[in-house]
Formats: sequence, C-alpha cells, structure tokens
Amino acid sequence: MKKIGVLTSGGDSPGMNAAIRSVTRAALYKGLEVTGIRYGYQGAIEADFVEMKKLTVSNMIQRGGTILKSARSAEFRTPEGRKKAAENLRSQGIEALVAIGGDGTFQGGTILQQEHGFPVIGIPGTIDNDLSGTDETIGYDTALNTALDAIDKIRDTADAHERMFLVEVMGRDAGFLALETGIACGAELTLLPETLVHIKEVKETLRNILTNKKRSTLVVVAEGDESGGAMELYSNLKEDFSDIDTRVCVLGHIQRGGNPTARDRVLASRLGVAAVNALLDGHVSVMVGVVNNNIKLTPLKSGWSKKKSIQTELLDLTKILK
Repeated sequence: MKKIGVLTSGGDSPGMNAAIRSVTRAALYKGLEVTGIRYGYQGAIEADFVEMKKLTVSNMIQRGGTILKSARSAEFRTPEGRKKAAENLRSQGIEALVAIGGDGTFQGGTILQQEHGFPVIGIPGTIDNDLSGTDETIGYDTALNTALDAIDKIRDTADAHERMFLVEVMGRDAGFLALETGIACGAELTLLPETLVHIKEVKETLRNILTNKKRSTLVVVAEGDESGGAMELYSNLKEDFSDIDTRVCVLGHIQRGGNPTARDRVLASRLGVAAVNALLDGHVSVMVGVVNNNIKLTPLKSGWSKKKSIQTELLDLTKILK
C-alpha cells in the first residue's frame, strides 16, 4: 500500500481535526502518502482532493470542526454515485479510505467496500456516543462538558428566580449525552429516547419534586425523547404548571463546536494511529474503537447496525439522586 485517503462525513464533532492529524502523521511515518477528501463522500464524487503533508495538519489538534469539511451526500446513496466515488479514488492512486464519522458514514463505507471492494476503516466521531464497539466516540466528552458548562450557568439563574428550566440537549436517537449530562448537573428529571415515560408520569414526578419546595428545578431532555423535546414538553406542562415560572433552553449546535477536551484529543490520536495500523495489517471494513482502554477492531457494519445499550447503573443513578 502506497497511498490512503481520509475524510470526515456527517455531523461534525470536536476532535475530528485531531483524528485527521493522527491519521496523516501516522501514515506519513509509515511511508504512505495521504490524500484528504473534502466534504466527505460528496467530495469523492466531485474529486475534491487535497494532498496532506505534515505541515498541513500542524496547529490544528486544538481546533473544533473539521479542516476537511463535512457533508451528507444524497448522491452517494445511489449506486451511480458510489461507482463514481470509487473510480475517482482509484484514479488518484488511493488504495484505502479512513472514514471519520458516525453510523451514516459507516453505512456508506460498508456499501462502498461491498460493491467496489474498496478497503475502508472507520473512526467513530460523533457526539451521540451511540456506536457499538467503542466505549466512547470522538467528540462525546467535549459535547458533554459543553452542555454541563451551559447548564451550570442556567442553574444559577434558575435558583435566583426559583424557576423550572427544561433544557434540551442533542441526541435524536440516543440518550447517552442527556443521561450523563443529567447526572453531572444534578437534574431532577432526565428524559431519554431509550426510556418511555408517559407525560402523566412526568407531571406526577415534577409535582412531587415541587412539593418538597426545591428552590429550582432542572429537567434535561434529549431532543429525540418521545416527549418531543423541550418545547413540546413545555406545551404539555404549561397548563398544569401555570403557577411555576418555567423556561425552555435548547442548547443545540453549541454542543458540536468548541475546542476538544484533552480526553477527546488523546482518543482521536490513538484511534487515528490504530486505523493506519489496521490498514497495514490487512484489515478492511472494520471500525477502530477503545474498549476497557484497549484498542479493539469491530466489523464496520456492527458499529451502526447493533444498537448500543444505555447502562442500567446510570439510569438507576438518575432515580436515586434526583
């Protein structure tokens, strides 16, 4: 193998730049050439390539976002689009691809390998932390700390005015971010997509909390919870809790941005080197992850097709500590 490609795809996450840097420098260290593909799989279709050198990735480990940019490609979902992408990659002499992203990125990589025999290694980069085969994904720790910092500030104003705040964090299909945020900020109630809680039960829980005359009440809601997110939850609560000063705060995309934490930078660095080593060892269609602090290779398809379970112990904590 002489040349590999690297891309970031789907939703961005803090630490992607650190992963790009690690893949590039590890490959160069091993004597390989590296080509960056801009705008994910769409960039492969449009032949948007850039040569990666050591200096290309200097002074970027601390930056959020991704220097290679990211996109979701409708064209890549078609056989014609994937064929064009594979042809363009091969025309550049690219023999394998390191794809940094989440479940959609890995689905694309799996199909590309199946249809065109193109070797793909996945690096898990998503703030949702919902991929099987790794204890943590790149960006999750930063997003968690970003949400926590914002909610700590919300707590101050909630306490000053004896308000109830409904705070929505990201997590369309998975509640890992909401769960750990709720525990870390001491939320009185945390609502997740994985746990079905009827609105009647939510109202009863909040009434019991307010009966204890707490000065402020904090509810953390994952955007994908069956309640419909913080705004919909407020609509369902406002009539029964008209006597309570209730405010809604949707944290949104601030959780995707910002400088990655040390933990995310180290994780991205480890996984980038592991991805290059996996390619050189002949592995294809696998995801590199960290399980019990050890590098682990998981079939790329398993990373997105097998649902990662919420820890029961953490769910119990939210009930005990509320």
